[in-house]
Amino acid sequence: MSFRGFSFKGPNSSSGMGVSEDCRPTFLELQGKRAHRYIIFKIDEKKREIVVEKTGEPAEGYETFIAALPENDCRYAVFDFDFMSSENVPKSKIFFIAWTPSTARVRPRMLYATSKERFKRELDGFHYEIQATDPAEMDVEVLKERAR
Repeated sequence: MSFRGFSFKGPNSSSGMGVSEDCRPTFLELQGKRAHRYIIFKIDEKKREIVVEKTGEPAEGYETFIAALPENDCRYAVFDFDFMSSENVPKSKIFFIAWTPSTARVRPRMLYATSKERFKRELDGFHYEIQATDPAEMDVEVLKERAR
């Protein structure tokens, strides 16, 4: 909106952070080529955008992924979860995980909460979403249950 040379943005016109241009291609490498087991994303406050922090090799397991998440800070992540279906057929589902531990400071929790929806739209193609504030909320058994 403009009024006599002044420009005003609406209250929600620019909520959340921008997304680095390498986030989507890295996700597509996980999704299509299975080049990564997981991707961890973080908000870079200096750049005011979400960036790729770490990728996991295809052979890495869920325990390695969980160990890579900071104990007291927020992150977004995607994990390519392999499992056996009830028909004993190997399957794979991609999980989007919003890790916002209750021990994190308030500012990061707010930044991650306000940026999540926009970021999820950038990564179109995951199967399930998990919002975790405690490691038990993203235990491997939770993933198994959701994937069935």
